[in-house]
Amino acid sequence: MRHVLTRHEQGATHAAQGYARTSGKVGVAIATSGPGATNLVTGIADAQIDSTPMVCITGQVASHLLGSDAFQETDIIGISTPVTKWNYQITKASEIPVIMAKAFYIARSGRPGPVLIDITKDAQFEFFDFAYEKCKGVRSYQPVPVLDMAQVNEAAAAINAAKQPMIVWGQGVILGEAEEEFKAFVESSGIPSVWTILGLSALPTAHPLNMGMVGMHGNYGPNLLTNECDVLIAIGMRFDDRVTGNLATYAKQAKVVHLEIDPAEISKNVHADFPILGNCKESLLALTKLVHHKPLKEWKGRFAAHMETEYETVIKDDKLPTKGGLTMGEAIVAINKYTGGDAVIVTDVGQHQMITCRYAEFIRSKSNVTSGGLGTMGFALPAAIGAKMGAEDRHVVAVIGDGGYQMTIQELGTIFQTGAAVKIVVLNNDYLGMVRQWQQLFFDKRYASTEMTNPDFVMIAQGYNIDAQRVTERAQLDAAVKEMIASDKPYFLEVCVEKEANVFPMIPTGASVSDIRLQ
Repeated sequence: MRHVLTRHEQGATHAAQGYARTSGKVGVAIATSGPGATNLVTGIADAQIDSTPMVCITGQVASHLLGSDAFQETDIIGISTPVTKWNYQITKASEIPVIMAKAFYIARSGRPGPVLIDITKDAQFEFFDFAYEKCKGVRSYQPVPVLDMAQVNEAAAAINAAKQPMIVWGQGVILGEAEEEFKAFVESSGIPSVWTILGLSALPTAHPLNMGMVGMHGNYGPNLLTNECDVLIAIGMRFDDRVTGNLATYAKQAKVVHLEIDPAEISKNVHADFPILGNCKESLLALTKLVHHKPLKEWKGRFAAHMETEYETVIKDDKLPTKGGLTMGEAIVAINKYTGGDAVIVTDVGQHQMITCRYAEFIRSKSNVTSGGLGTMGFALPAAIGAKMGAEDRHVVAVIGDGGYQMTIQELGTIFQTGAAVKIVVLNNDYLGMVRQWQQLFFDKRYASTEMTNPDFVMIAQGYNIDAQRVTERAQLDAAVKEMIASDKPYFLEVCVEKEANVFPMIPTGASVSDIRLQ
């Protein structure tokens, strides 16, 4: 068993998340009682909304002191109940084997999620005859619904009748280990496919039927054509508001097929005309046998035409600028060049996250690690440590903004102590860039508390014995990224980018996906 001492309990949860996301296993975080336990809550909430399997173990005061406001006593069971899949307090040592077995079973089964086990001090000190038996089921808990072939047949008929179908896939494809089944379904049907942020990397970026990203900063065509498709096939995604925009105008013309493991998600936000409950690994296999291949030449051509418009208006200037300062897109292009699309890329939250998700290239699954539903600044640095430990044979590149980086910067100490060969890229614009963008576009440039006065990041990294350099000019970027990726040690690279650049396309909050702006 390998134990890693992080510098903060929140860092431990994010590292456990990163490990889970790249390995496909359950991440584990351990903390003491009181403030140690409460410091886990942000990471637990992040794991809950992003369906990440994690077991958190917390210490607690002795059972006879419970409820007495003893030193470092906190009701972590009550605090964590809204953000865990299950939690439990152990007061007798004899409970430990069965409860831990149950915890790991619940965390990884069905729709994964975080579990918290609180163990009182006296239970930790007790002796008993230990015996462990793996948990194979919990009464009244059915993690995977039984596939209903009638649902599959009805959905297949609707898909076969469609003239302008579109697939939207999410992280459920990855969590269900259904990448091969999903690829077979896409290729057998010939249907253009688009992804949510957490679904990114389930299908190679360069696949001819991969049409790009949906959502607030997604691609132009996928968003516009959401409101023009006649059948929308949603696979392992939950219709988050950042994907749908205004629900009153979202895909109202389309029949919706929804493949989902969690019954609570069916028709929660968007009505499902054809729900298919089950693990998508199984349901995709059944659906593929029934769906006919369609050329859809004209329909696919519309995606291509919109992409050409977006390229000329936005992408070209992001990735191949001819004037002005360095762009975030240029940095991602350089990372793609020297990793060949085979790196794990971990992002924090903000403009850099959207740019990275838009332009990163991936050739295999479990390569995109980011905080999706909760949007946790400070996620990336510790998550990258865990991601590296879950995928030791791969390059792991953390792309972080200067704001989020400083929220968990102490985890440089964990990298220093463990030697985890994480490559850290801080895209520094001296702003909380996403908030500044909103202040510029929607509040007449009334900038408030978004400009950052930053320390010398290179000097700080070097203080932790991490190789580091700063890039301020376009001519320096390529060589710096090449050196970073070639290193077999931890490496820090600060890229000073344009201060007031914006991320486009963009759907204004509360607007329809059809209202997507290119500038």
